[in-house]
Amino acid sequence: MEMALERMSWWFSLMLKRPISNMEQLKEKINKIEVECLIKLFHTLVVEPSDRHAIIGLDRNMFRNILHVTFGMTDDMIMDRVFRAFDTDNDSCVSVTEWVEGLSIFLRGTLEEKMKYCFEVYDLNGDGYISREEMFHMLKNSLLKQPSEEDPDEGIKDLVEITLKKMDYDHDGKLSYTDFEKAVRDENLLLEAFGPCLPDIKSSMAFEMQAFRETGDM
Repeated sequence: MEMALERMSWWFSLMLKRPISNMEQLKEKINKIEVECLIKLFHTLVVEPSDRHAIIGLDRNMFRNILHVTFGMTDDMIMDRVFRAFDTDNDSCVSVTEWVEGLSIFLRGTLEEKMKYCFEVYDLNGDGYISREEMFHMLKNSLLKQPSEEDPDEGIKDLVEITLKKMDYDHDGKLSYTDFEKAVRDENLLLEAFGPCLPDIKSSMAFEMQAFRETGDM
């Protein structure tokens, strides 16, 4: 039990050190001029297909590269889930509309919007719950980069059980959106409990300064 508590303390210390999105200082929604900047940026990133009937958009690899290079994301599983969250029509391509709508939440979403987005990312199989197995896989991906121990899987299992005790309000062994929402409202740090899926403040500001630099002249 003492070992499990030490792991939990270490886990929360990692979360406290992680630069999280500035929920306390919510900015205004993206305005019309900024939307135009995002559309212009989208068209500089997209390669025009040779087939004029093909869908114009960002495929999975292009999108993952943006997440990695621009926002510093490294977790393959999380990046795939972020892609799916942006790709709302499930056509394996992020359209210009999905790009703008997704970034408006990604960069400046309200707490409620970000909770729904994060839950969708963490619900790996899309069944409406974050299961023990899903928590294990995400925490393993996120935490194994830290100093290892003799049996890291046992440490991850302990974290999963402690997380469920903290967040599973109806005690059914999995997290519903209701559980997740209540836990995050009680403690905002739990928004990204299973891995970073939102940009930190530094990368978010850098992206906005680059993407919206023309707005200062308008």
